[in-house]
Formats: sequence, structure tokens, C-alpha cells
Amino acid sequence: MANARAARVLAGKVAIVTGAASGIGRAQARLFAAAGAAVVAVDRDAAGVEAVAAGITEDGDIALGLGADLTDAAGIARVVAAATARFGRIDILGNTAGLHDGYIRSLETTDEIWDRVFAVNVKAVFRLTNAVLPGMLAQGGGVIVNIASVSATIAGGGGPAYTASKHAVLGYTRQIAYDYGRKGIRANALCPGMVETGMTRDVLADPTSKLVKAVTSVPAGRYGQPEDIAAAALFLASDAAAFMHGAAMLVDGGLTVK
Repeated sequence: MANARAARVLAGKVAIVTGAASGIGRAQARLFAAAGAAVVAVDRDAAGVEAVAAGITEDGDIALGLGADLTDAAGIARVVAAATARFGRIDILGNTAGLHDGYIRSLETTDEIWDRVFAVNVKAVFRLTNAVLPGMLAQGGGVIVNIASVSATIAGGGGPAYTASKHAVLGYTRQIAYDYGRKGIRANALCPGMVETGMTRDVLADPTSKLVKAVTSVPAGRYGQPEDIAAAALFLASDAAAFMHGAAMLVDGGLTVK
């Protein structure tokens, strides 16, 4: 945190981060703020995200916490309107909120599960991106960092709904880069491996399970922490990544090297 604060590589920027009440989103919101950005932290857990924003402001940085259901188009519109009213612009969008399907197989996946996973992981990303793009284009630039997954490139990181949704996130990211890169928009995707968050804590609770053994057998020798992913997101959001467009940046401890 101190190094990011010293660098202040996002000074003067305004960032929206979704899923910011916990896990990767919370770590990302805190790190972006420490790097100088005014942060709009968004989550369906209104109390949780307000607490995150309060903690950021107590540290002397600037943050606004907003509770919102990102599967609701009106909720997304309210977030963007509130962020713009408060800070005047949006420079960075971190589409971080996500939903896992619990590794169930296709025959166990109902229409309801499929639709819910895609509503959170794909449609919300599409809607929120479209909500901020006009402003970014008008101001001459902006950065979009989408949290995909190693499941955007391989199977086994989830069930069919989750895996397909993360492939969709990566495809959408690349299309945004293709369509708007020459207009000042940088869009990239992060592809984390197994990260200890509220979504995965139960899965990682048994150190003798085959899954935990597989995850900890990676070259890094451990599973990831939210701060590992937040640090990579900060890089993509900063000018240091100015020549990166449509990338799928793996942050998986080496899971996919074998």
C-alpha cells in the first residue's frame, strides 16, 4: 500500500470498481485509492461497500460507496449518474463482480443457474461498459479492466456456466479493444487462477482435498490472495500498460504452464 501511495500512478483519475465489498474488488478499490484515484466502490452489499469506502476516506483518500444490483439496468444507470455527479468524469472501469457456479456439470446446470451466472458475469459487464463508454469517448480516453479467469482459456476452473461466461468476458474485452482502441479506450482482461475470497474459501477449507492439492502444486506453491490480483489490475489501469489492448493477462501462480 505504501509503495502505491508513493507512486500515485492514478492521481487525478476516477475509477469505478464493482464487487468492491469483499475479495478482489475490495482489494482493488483500496489499492486504486492508495494510488491516487477517486474510487466509486460498487456492490449489491450496500453496507459492506459503504464500510470499504469509509475505510478508504479514513486513510485520507477519496471514495464513494454505492449499493447496486448490477443485473438491473436502472441500478447501473444510477451508479454511473452518481459517479459522474460526484466526480465529473469516469476514467477507469473495473468490472470485478462475479458469480461462480460451484463446479456443477452441464446435466446439473439449470436454465436458472445459467441465466444468473451470465447475468452477473457477462450482461452486467456489457451494460456497465456501455454506460461509461460515451463519457470516456467524449473525454478522449478511458481504461476498462475486466476480471475474467483462467476459465477464460481452459476448462476445469468452474462448471459450464462459469467457464462459458468467462470465455465470453474475454471475447467481449477483445472486441471492445478492437472497436474503440483507436479512440482512446484501452480494454484488457485479467485471468486469475484460484484466489482465496469469500467465493472460494469453503472450497479451499480442506487442505487434503484433490482441488487444494492441485492448486498448491502450481509453480508459485500457493493459491492467490486478492491483493495479488489487485496489483495486476493497478498495472493495467495505469499508463505503464499503455501499449496493452485486448490482452488476457494471466495471474494464476503458473497454473496454466503445465
